[in-house]
Amino acid sequence: MASSIMSSATVATLNRTTPAQANMVAPFTGLKSSAAFPVTRKPNNDFSSLSGNGGRVQCMKVWPTVGMKKFETLSYLPPLTDAELAKEIDYLLRSGWIPCLEFELEHGFVYRENNRSPGYYDGRYWTMWKLPMYGCTDSAQVLKELQEAKTAHPNGFIRIIGFDNKRQVQCISFIAYKPAGL
Repeated sequence: MASSIMSSATVATLNRTTPAQANMVAPFTGLKSSAAFPVTRKPNNDFSSLSGNGGRVQCMKVWPTVGMKKFETLSYLPPLTDAELAKEIDYLLRSGWIPCLEFELEHGFVYRENNRSPGYYDGRYWTMWKLPMYGCTDSAQVLKELQEAKTAHPNGFIRIIGFDNKRQVQCISFIAYKPAGL
C-alpha cells in the first residue's frame, strides 16, 4: 500500500508538465533551400526525351477507320468461337454474375436518331431473351440458349450480359452473334 501512495508535490509536478509536453510541436522552419538539389537543365529545343509515340514505337492497328461499326466489348476482335465464348461465360459464372441473353433486330450498335442532345443515344436498351439464367452453373446451358436465340432471330444481334445481383449492376456485356455480312 505504501508503494502506491505518492506525495502531492509529485502529482502536481506530473500534472503541470504532462499537458505541455503532449502539445509541443516543432516550429515551422520554412522550405529547404533549392541549392541543396542538383540542377539539370536541358535546352528548350531538345524534343528527344519527350514522351510520345514518335517513330520508334510500332503500334498494332486494332480498328479499321472506315466501314466498321463498333458494337460492344471485344468487338475489335474477330468473331468468338464457341470455345472462346464458353471461356468468357465461365469467367462470368466464376465471378458470381448471372448470365442473360439480349437481342436487337434493327441495330446492334449505339446510334442517334430521336434526339441530338449530348449524352443521349438510341440503341442502348435491347430486348431480353427469356429471363436471366438464375442458378446457371455451366457455360453449356448459356450456349444452348444462345443457339435457340440464333435460330429464332438469324438476322438479329445477340449479346451475353452478366448481372451482379448484390450490387444490382451489369458487369459484363459482349456480342455473341452478329448477322452475316457485319
